[in-house]
Amino acid sequence: MSQANTPSVLFVCVHNAGRSQMAAGFLEQLAAGRIEVRSAGSQPAESVNPAAVTAMAEIGIDISTQQPKVLKTETVEESDVVIMMGCGDACPVFPGKRYEDWQLEDPAGQGVDAVKPIRDDIRSRVEALIAELLQSTESLENTQHETGDTQHGQ
Repeated sequence: MSQANTPSVLFVCVHNAGRSQMAAGFLEQLAAGRIEVRSAGSQPAESVNPAAVTAMAEIGIDISTQQPKVLKTETVEESDVVIMMGCGDACPVFPGKRYEDWQLEDPAGQGVDAVKPIRDDIRSRVEALIAELLQSTESLENTQHETGDTQHGQ
């Protein structure tokens, strides 16, 4: 885990312009700072998908200022959980990291109405991920409190 037992999540898709940006937007808002959020793409686009921006804005989440970022080995290495969304073998694998492969339709080239169900699916998955990560973090903190262990790795 990263600083002060705050879990970190990296969302990865090919262009880092739709699915991973929506997931990061949900996690940022719903976790309210309790989880570190990252996103990247194996072949980043020039900008975030306008249909994804509109679909998220409709529910009060602004991802319009986000920029697609290239996937770097260090970003994966620094993350506790890596959520892959169609990036295939482009994501490096490190021991001790948790990897999940979320099978989601690619919103690239689709209109807002087609993106909304993808957005809603991502929200459900992010909500479940938050519940699981925060429960794990609370369990770790309780164990450390009971044993008097507040140092990482001891």
